[in-house]
Amino acid sequence: MNSISQVKTGAANTDVKPSQKQHTVIYGQASYYASKFHGRKTANGEIFDHKKMTAACNTLPLGTWVLITNLRNGKTIKVKINDRLHHKTRRLVDLTKAGAQKLGFIKQGLTRVKVEVVQYPPKRKSRKKV
Repeated sequence: MNSISQVKTGAANTDVKPSQKQHTVIYGQASYYASKFHGRKTANGEIFDHKKMTAACNTLPLGTWVLITNLRNGKTIKVKINDRLHHKTRRLVDLTKAGAQKLGFIKQGLTRVKVEVVQYPPKRKSRKKV
């Protein structure tokens, strides 16, 4: 199954910051980067390191921190979204090799995951035109 499903729940308290109002949970397929990407730039300008806990995702903003749970074995890791997937991919996330190892799906190459937003990136201040 290659579908991506999303569930959002909102808080009723309007005094809460926007990043705390909405709890986003997304289900989909995860894979991991090929070794050839090690050392290349990611979409946010960082250098890709297959030993770090980062991921590529087209659904969430760059800089978002998420918990990713492997639905086959229950293992969970925390990663930062710092890259984008190819626009034609049907996967939800691509993880580093270290992330895939911690989630226990190196041999399979793919696994079904739950992605829960922990923290959205801070909003950028808008530039005023002079």
